[in-house]
Amino acid sequence: MRLYIAEKPSLARAIAAVLPKPQKKYQGYIELANGDCVTWCIGHLLEQAEPADYDARYKQWRFEHLPIFPEQWQWRAKSKTASQLKAIKGLIKQATSLVHAGDPDREGQLLVDLVIEHCKTKAALKQACQRLLVSDLTPAAVARSLKQLKPNQQFAALSSSALARTRADWLYGINLTRAYTLKGQQQGYSGVLSVGRVQTPVLGLVVRRDQAIAEFVSRPFYQVEAELQTQQGERFKALWQPSEACLPYQDEDGRVLSRSLAEHVVKRIQQQPATVDTLKQQDKQQAPPLPYNLSSLQIDAAKRYGYSAKQVLDICQNLYERHTLITYPRSDSRYLPKQHHGEAPEVLAALKANSEELAKACSEADPRLRSKAWNDAKVDAHHAIIPTTKRQAAGKLGEAERRVYLLIARQYLAQFYPHYRYAHSEVTVQIAEGLFKASANQVQDLGWKVLFPRKQNDEEQTLPPLSQGQKLHCIDARVLDKQTQPPKAFTDASLLAAMTGIAKYVQDPSLKAVLKETDGLGTEATRAGILDLLFKRGFLLRQAKQIHASDSAKALVAALPELCVWPDMTAHWEQQLNAISQRQHSYQAFMQQLQSQLHQLVEQSAMVSAQAFVGLAKPAKAGRKNYARRSKAGGQRAATAKRTNKKRATAAR
Repeated sequence: MRLYIAEKPSLARAIAAVLPKPQKKYQGYIELANGDCVTWCIGHLLEQAEPADYDARYKQWRFEHLPIFPEQWQWRAKSKTASQLKAIKGLIKQATSLVHAGDPDREGQLLVDLVIEHCKTKAALKQACQRLLVSDLTPAAVARSLKQLKPNQQFAALSSSALARTRADWLYGINLTRAYTLKGQQQGYSGVLSVGRVQTPVLGLVVRRDQAIAEFVSRPFYQVEAELQTQQGERFKALWQPSEACLPYQDEDGRVLSRSLAEHVVKRIQQQPATVDTLKQQDKQQAPPLPYNLSSLQIDAAKRYGYSAKQVLDICQNLYERHTLITYPRSDSRYLPKQHHGEAPEVLAALKANSEELAKACSEADPRLRSKAWNDAKVDAHHAIIPTTKRQAAGKLGEAERRVYLLIARQYLAQFYPHYRYAHSEVTVQIAEGLFKASANQVQDLGWKVLFPRKQNDEEQTLPPLSQGQKLHCIDARVLDKQTQPPKAFTDASLLAAMTGIAKYVQDPSLKAVLKETDGLGTEATRAGILDLLFKRGFLLRQAKQIHASDSAKALVAALPELCVWPDMTAHWEQQLNAISQRQHSYQAFMQQLQSQLHQLVEQSAMVSAQAFVGLAKPAKAGRKNYARRSKAGGQRAATAKRTNKKRATAAR
């Protein structure tokens, strides 16, 4: 009997739907007509053991126990899904071959691998296990994937990477959370001061941004705008470009801080002749934006609709599992395999049937076009999020589902439209020995941009026909009063963008250079959960669309070593975990280095002054629209110092 083990019931149903019929449904599995069976996990069936499971002493949170390093790692069955694990174990005993059908990422690989290992599967059966990679739950796509099974052993490195990540997170979170919570208790703080290798650097980003806003002092600066006229009466505006002689009157960003200097320039150029000094004209084009991965979709949905990262992920899971309208959503890739290009006409036909709003755009799309999105070299375990060939009336979707589906659909549609083409002009003008600059874009072909209509900017100027050496006249000039602006508070969109573009915030120059082309902070699958967790624990608070750090978050970040609150270490971890998945680094080397680092961090925590947590005994109350927002769960955790140690340990994750 061949046994298929899917990660979720929805995937199991999709697999069974294209396998031999008639079928019989039993508790926890589906039996096929040929005797094979399809079973499923319900997400994680196993969880890591708690510290007290290794040693009863660890029920008490004490400094002398730290750091905690299990000698033999243990997993235990989750109580809510124990019956399903038992069903799978019984089926494995009867199986003659196995098919691993976890999600196509490192977490999905580990999740099913752990179940197979936990069920004490025979070595020969494990060795012969095959891997099914499904990223599209439509019947045709699943049937195609079933014909492309691979040896599960090929993905052992991916599983090792996920195992290293989950164990490292356990060690880091358990040890540092206990250390700093104990420090907080010395000053009467009653909450859990949780520390995580991803969540804490994210918290550090927000704390530092809040601090920069609080300390910001606005300064006035000045620009000079000249209005120029050709001999034919055509007009345009140009901005003054200060010379080196003006450096004493400028700030570090080149802004002029002296209004009297700007006024002097205005007086000098009023009603003066001008000459075109340089003229650059260039035809340019812009390729369609790549299809979405999860982070880029979350960022756009946050900007457009104000959805949180978790809301977008939940919506996508519905679109993928329940409606089968999109491909696998937890993808970190924005590229597509070349073989998918042949399905474009069918996908476009489905989009046309599914959405009246996109029907015209689908008719005008050219499926023969092949954008840079189709690139086999940049597709690994999964590809970009795109619509499937499933036809379903949009009326069956909720409003949020419809919106996100249309975002994904438009991004895919753009691949079948020509480049956006425009003429870029840039001119410099000499007026009374001063240099002024103007630029403008003239649209030649909107191309893919017709899919993303925007409001016209009435102030956007065009340049008249000009030539080098042409004589002009400055008919007017004015001083533009400006003010330096503080950094903007984080929003869902900008915080997600910061996590994905983490190189910008990394201090180590060598690591910064590497990270520009590699991973961000966290993964596509974990970023939404990390942010949601920080809100639930009351570390992050909302004020309308803005995200701020709570007082307890600020105190924790101030008390922790810089290593813990900057993204350098976490980014380095992600780099190593990726190397493990590529067989370029070993699990053992990664864990040994981590243990050495944790010894040092725990020693440092013992030297932290508990004064950092003075005044934080009673965290701010909940209130979603209030700056001092706390989640209900976070407020309850902080309301009493008599939480059980088991709950403390759970909160330390």
